[in-house]
Amino acid sequence: MPKTDPYRVAMARLRPPLGAALSFSALVNLLMLTGSIYMLQVYDRVLTSGSVPTLLGLFAIVVVLYAFLCLYDVLRRRLLSRAALHLDGALGGAAFDQFLASGLPESAGKAQPLQDLKTLRGTIGSPALVALIDLPFVPLFLGVLFMLHPWLGWLTLAGAGVTGAIALINRLVTGPSIAESGDLEAEERAFTEGSRRAAETITAMGMTGVVDRVWLRMHSASLAAAQRGAEASETLAAMSRSVRMLLQSAILTLGAYLVLQGQISGGMIIAASILSGRALAPVDQVIGQWRSLDRALQAHRRLRRLFATLPAAPEPVALPDPTGEITVTGVTKFAPGSRGPDRPRLLEGIDVTLHPGDGLGVIGKSGSGKSTLARVLAGAWQADTGEVRIDGATLSQWDPARIGREIGYLSQSVEILPGTIRDTIARLQEDATDEAVIAAARLAGIHEMILQLPQGYATQIGGAAGMPLSGGQLQRLGLARALYGMPRLVILDEPNSNLDAEGEEALTRAIRALRAAGSVVIAIAHRPSALAALNKLLLLEAGRVAQIGDKDEVLAASGAVRPSVTRTRPVPLRLPLERRVGATAPAANQVANHPGGLVVTARSRQDRPAASRR
Repeated sequence: MPKTDPYRVAMARLRPPLGAALSFSALVNLLMLTGSIYMLQVYDRVLTSGSVPTLLGLFAIVVVLYAFLCLYDVLRRRLLSRAALHLDGALGGAAFDQFLASGLPESAGKAQPLQDLKTLRGTIGSPALVALIDLPFVPLFLGVLFMLHPWLGWLTLAGAGVTGAIALINRLVTGPSIAESGDLEAEERAFTEGSRRAAETITAMGMTGVVDRVWLRMHSASLAAAQRGAEASETLAAMSRSVRMLLQSAILTLGAYLVLQGQISGGMIIAASILSGRALAPVDQVIGQWRSLDRALQAHRRLRRLFATLPAAPEPVALPDPTGEITVTGVTKFAPGSRGPDRPRLLEGIDVTLHPGDGLGVIGKSGSGKSTLARVLAGAWQADTGEVRIDGATLSQWDPARIGREIGYLSQSVEILPGTIRDTIARLQEDATDEAVIAAARLAGIHEMILQLPQGYATQIGGAAGMPLSGGQLQRLGLARALYGMPRLVILDEPNSNLDAEGEEALTRAIRALRAAGSVVIAIAHRPSALAALNKLLLLEAGRVAQIGDKDEVLAASGAVRPSVTRTRPVPLRLPLERRVGATAPAANQVANHPGGLVVTARSRQDRPAASRR
């Protein structure tokens, strides 16, 4: 299938409106001669003849011509603004996809497609592009000046050469600073967004001052780079304006000399002054708008390069509904951003086969590759070598939207988008039903908690105005989102890290229900309680499979403790008043979890250690 570059397609669709805008610009610039010709006729015909009807007739013609000039100018500006909107409409979705992809480790991390598209859209509909379109018509006004007198044409051409040289110097001087400023601003935005996400940690750990200083240093660096370019551009723009004003005075001086010599008429002086100003106006405007034009040019190059390097996406085939056969063959994942033959491997040669109804627990030390495996299985990361297949088809062979409904993924750090609880659980799907949303919430054991909120499932969460949730509530909400629609493959990365006893029981029930329905459940675990409802176990060591098989066999071989659920009934210890207030409980007493809170319980004599009984 031939590769289709969406950026080239979108730019090709801009050619007709840009061509029409150029045609209207030709008419606008022709009508710009109206003022000069009118002045010439008034001075050379009306004043010499004294004819009022001629004056009124000429003025009526001028009114009509300026009306057409206004119409054509409005039309070309409207064409440009709508072309900018069409460009955004054609590339907005693809740019947002690449913006999301820039957050993945496979990305270089510096892509800013949304910002670049915004810059390009703003420039296409701005006066800067209008001035740029007017540049090709500068020879028109120079030609008329040469017709009035060659000396007037040569003088204006010399002025245009000086302003053109200033524009070239402006490009050479400000280009590097504008590029540097853009890179520094991108780094500053990334740091600002990260600081906002970590605001609670920054405040709690007293890091506000340090973060302020780091941000201020980055902000000052970007401002300094921008200011260097701005100062140079402003200086050169002022020089260009001065040259243009000096040229008008020089035109008047030369025109007066030519009148005294009898080579031109008095009306030609005024006409030449207007024409010379109009000839240099686009050059002056381009110099003044050069920073925005240069930013747009750089944005255009980045977008063209970004979309040109995208791999061709195969046309997905409507495969049958998956049954849940999961096959992982030779999966290897290198550390993101690493290069060379010796780059570190996060995963190496992972082989796993799971059947519908299987529950696989993944255990191992920190840094052994458990979360990396979860990301690769969910399709959030791509394996560098090897394959992950569902019902014999690789993840890339499935339609992303279709297979996404059959995958439930709960990451270590649960991220939610601004919206209602219902929308969050339903994954923002427009065809989601209330019954399916409530079923997922019940399965995650969060339905009753949601009903306790003021607006229930309509409660706004996420964003600055959203209701804050605790870590446990957020994790159970993420679990409900992962369980929505009873997907065939559910991947849970440390799903009980923030759960209390009630939440862990709900998690165990959910895993059992999923397996009973034929779903495959993969749970990354540090706490043994997360393994209670699973039947298989995989032990990772340094990114490799150390052991895999039946849960009890792997636990026995690895020397780990088999997870078990023990239920003890706490016996309240009735302490005297003086013991309950400000006193310390005896060492023989213990604190046990109770649904109503923490209660002090007493061990029976038989439960105490032998040393204590003695």
